[in-house]
Amino acid sequence: MKFSGLELRRVAMPLVAPFRTSMGTEHERDVLLVRAVGDEAEGWGECVAMSEPGYSAEYVAGAADVIRRFLSPALAALSTVDAHLAESAFAKVKGHPMAKAAVQTAVLDAQLRAAGMSFGAYLGAVKPAVPAGVSVGIMDTVAQLLDAVDGYLDQGYLRIKLKIEPGWDVEPVRAVRERFGDILLQVDANCAYTLQDARQLARLDAFDLLLIEQPLPEDDIRGHAELARRMRTPMCLDESITSARAAADAIALHAAAIVNIKPGRVGGYLEARRVHDVCAASGVPVWAGGMLETGLGRAANVALAALPNFTLPGDTSASDRYYRTDITAPFRLEDGHVRVPTGPGLGVGPDPDALAAATTGTEWLAW
Repeated sequence: MKFSGLELRRVAMPLVAPFRTSMGTEHERDVLLVRAVGDEAEGWGECVAMSEPGYSAEYVAGAADVIRRFLSPALAALSTVDAHLAESAFAKVKGHPMAKAAVQTAVLDAQLRAAGMSFGAYLGAVKPAVPAGVSVGIMDTVAQLLDAVDGYLDQGYLRIKLKIEPGWDVEPVRAVRERFGDILLQVDANCAYTLQDARQLARLDAFDLLLIEQPLPEDDIRGHAELARRMRTPMCLDESITSARAAADAIALHAAAIVNIKPGRVGGYLEARRVHDVCAASGVPVWAGGMLETGLGRAANVALAALPNFTLPGDTSASDRYYRTDITAPFRLEDGHVRVPTGPGLGVGPDPDALAAATTGTEWLAW
């Protein structure tokens, strides 16, 4: 397809509840959207980088700069563009997977809209709806945590994920397990521990958790393998899995019994599908992580989560988990599941009025 350029659009999305990061608390998401304008269709992509480089080295303003200075010119130099050609062109730029994923997704969305094919059909989805879990952050008190979990279970979420950190781990997990019985329960440490904490983390084995997610730093694969030997709770990697090759290495070293796939973290949905395939070939189940996406990013994630090896509920929450007003028609929870869009491309598009109300700036990158 021939493209005339990219639009970079910044939108401000107030959160229903504050979101705690390693660098502070966010009350509003500064989201970078990418619109790829082609001669047959246009497509949308969402950059999942946060405002500050806390989860990863990427951040919103930096991602916009990388797209402006490097990724857009790389595509402009091509005689024709599709998602695979974009991926190859971006390989010359080291790192910046979230920026790459946003542009690649916009190109792929346009490509699929022109072909009349849905994201799910293209990726290989086999389910019409996916089971939805919810991530519950660290709170001031255990009582607040119990109230929050109670509310999410009442809404119909099928799995609860608790964020943990040193000083907030065994007791809150114990309280949730004792209060709510045999619910599907897992924990996420976001790299907050070291191997010296192995004895404390092993205390979590008593609570029959689905998994413990990324307890150690992302570059400590050997440490995760050693910790996995010391715990009964299955080890799941998130930040460590930056590619299909990284997934294969972690599995070979017995550092990952389960893998969380986040397309933004691996550079896009093409690589995310490869991670899925590598894990499936090794008998390692996967699930879909979330990054507080708007409806645009959520649509693509739900389609990915409908692939066959996604056997655990993901962070594919309904729109109202994070936003009172989304920029697309909201995703809703139906019997604990979220429907996979079936329309061409992402199957959803931004609502013009909601998008205009949320927009804080736009920039056109002409080719």
